[in-house]
Amino acid sequence: MKRREFITLLGGAAAAWPLPLIAQQGDRVQRIARVGILNYAEAHDIRVRQFLSALRELGYVESKNLTVTHRWADGVLDRLPELAAELVASKVDVIIALGPAVWAAKRTTTTVPIVIAFSGDPVGDGVVASLARPGGNITGFSYMSTDLAAKRLELLSKTFSKNNRIAILYNPPEPATRLEMQETQAAARTLGVTVQPLETRHPDELEQAFTAAVRERADALLVFTHGFAVLNRARIMELAARHGLPTLYGWRDFVDEGGLMSYGPDIQVLVRRAASYVDRIIRGEKPGDLPIEQPARLQLAINLKTAKALGLDVPPTLLARADDVIE
Repeated sequence: MKRREFITLLGGAAAAWPLPLIAQQGDRVQRIARVGILNYAEAHDIRVRQFLSALRELGYVESKNLTVTHRWADGVLDRLPELAAELVASKVDVIIALGPAVWAAKRTTTTVPIVIAFSGDPVGDGVVASLARPGGNITGFSYMSTDLAAKRLELLSKTFSKNNRIAILYNPPEPATRLEMQETQAAARTLGVTVQPLETRHPDELEQAFTAAVRERADALLVFTHGFAVLNRARIMELAARHGLPTLYGWRDFVDEGGLMSYGPDIQVLVRRAASYVDRIIRGEKPGDLPIEQPARLQLAINLKTAKALGLDVPPTLLARADDVIE
């Protein structure tokens, strides 16, 4: 199956960021770049590894011209402000914020450049003023959770809905969920679908959430793919399989690991592109002049092994539209 690539928004002028980051001679970095990583997830998060790999490809090598300070919250949102403050106090040159960590970074500093590795809706959530010229000390990448909410509900409901009832698994404290829920509920009214919100703030609540979905005869489950879902994806997919719920996720990773279906951007591409933004800022560009990038192409992925295990027939028309099919 073909794999689609992403293109960027155009715009953004190069300008010198008023911090003494790195002197250059040609393409060689003449002093050590100090990069801070602020992460909602765990220490060994694959997104961190992907980011560091992309930095290495750009010529940054730890102990030679790069130091990395990594702070992670293990899924506890309330820890992020303290961790962000630690990064600022360590005098990093730039912070890369993964997922919901961007809010803690934004509230902690208005001077240290911040690159959003991926965020649901940076404009709608008030992180930046605009996509083309975010202004201030923040730039980065959006995975368009608000924009894609209606399409995801439509895909799931038209493929697997019998009772026109779709359960929604989400973590209310995460900033991106508010607008995504609004758009999903608006789409449900248009489609004639009833949505069943399932609040899950802690992993221990997942079993109860799935039990409620089955009890209320939900046809399928839509997972808001933010930090909580990513951190607890193995448990979520295990429960979806056990309860026989067709489930749609926001990222391809879930399908690779056994989830039924996903629709959204390739997050690895966004994370690797974020490394290029870090490089540009280190070399003197102003973060507020670098546009917030959005994926121009999206991936529909389907796991036929999982469909078979659930006893589901995936319509040929949907398979024809898929970018990736796991058989």
